[in-house]
Amino acid sequence: MSSPIPAALRNALRTGTILFVFALIGTALLAFTHDRTEPTITRGQLAAKRALLSQVLPAELYDNDLLSSQQSVPPDDLLGTRQPSTMWLARRGGEFSGVVLEAVAPDGYSGDISLLIGIDADGTVTGVRVTAHRETPGLGDYIDRAKSAWIDQFAGKSLTHPAPKHWKVAKDGGAFDARAGATITPRAVVKAVRSALDYFARHRATFVAPLPAREAKPVKEKST
Repeated sequence: MSSPIPAALRNALRTGTILFVFALIGTALLAFTHDRTEPTITRGQLAAKRALLSQVLPAELYDNDLLSSQQSVPPDDLLGTRQPSTMWLARRGGEFSGVVLEAVAPDGYSGDISLLIGIDADGTVTGVRVTAHRETPGLGDYIDRAKSAWIDQFAGKSLTHPAPKHWKVAKDGGAFDARAGATITPRAVVKAVRSALDYFARHRATFVAPLPAREAKPVKEKST
């Protein structure tokens, strides 16, 4: 009769082998699934980002790949950023035609309000979207385009339209509507958009600078 100790060892070895095989199979399945789904997920993320950018900067303003134009922006008080942010430069026919800036309104009722702001080459706002906030549901969250069209009133505005003294909510004598009883949130957004326009004006010369030769698209000569 066989010894109980070797039998126990055989059982442990068999169990360990089975677990190891299952682990290998599980790892292989996860790797296979990741490889098959990653391109789809990536395409979905890029499509979502492209759609969001198109909400603040109309596609007819540019002919370059806006996503590929992404650049990092150092923290700046005018953008309300404490960490590096992102901007996307639009060009049409090789000429600067607009920019999309990430900005933050740091003085919302419940903290930071993250914004995406489109500005054309003339310094006119083409669109604004709130990308993240913690404002009170039902009271201050009407800044979210999915819940209200309030944010659309910034389109067409510039540093001179309205006049500087009117870059305030209506309750403060300004040109921007705000829901009664919830003015802290819109005040913060109005101030942030105005500051982003100041940032644009200060850096416009950099935006309109010609592309470096290595970034410019080569012009194909017509065959004769």
